[in-house]
Amino acid sequence: MSANLSVKEYLEALKHAHLKGVKCKDCGFITAPPRLSCRNCYGQNFEIVDLSGGGEITTFTTIFTPSEVRRGQGPYVVIVVELDEGPWIMGDLTGIDPTTASMELIGKRVKLSDVPMVDQEELEGDPAPVFELVE
Repeated sequence: MSANLSVKEYLEALKHAHLKGVKCKDCGFITAPPRLSCRNCYGQNFEIVDLSGGGEITTFTTIFTPSEVRRGQGPYVVIVVELDEGPWIMGDLTGIDPTTASMELIGKRVKLSDVPMVDQEELEGDPAPVFELVE
């Protein structure tokens, strides 16, 4: 029997600083956030997996002019993380001065933060993963 992770379950886990994904039982590819089909083989035979939340920054950008939803929150750094389990996921980076973010961030180790940076209700939407640098 195949298990699928709903977006609601994924977001609920994120609110508690926990990262979940789905692993394709046909090819072993892990996807996060969840999708209806495997990004590798397009299969739909999944099992839900807990992800470590650890990984490496592959790229980043500093947002100086935030969207209407995040009004008053700039500047902040958005990163793409290659998780230890394989998936690439986008999230916020906390614990650094966004005005001094440089290319030295690429390749740095990060982990999922225990404390969400922004409350879901403040964002009027869904929470995004929040990461912090691993020293």
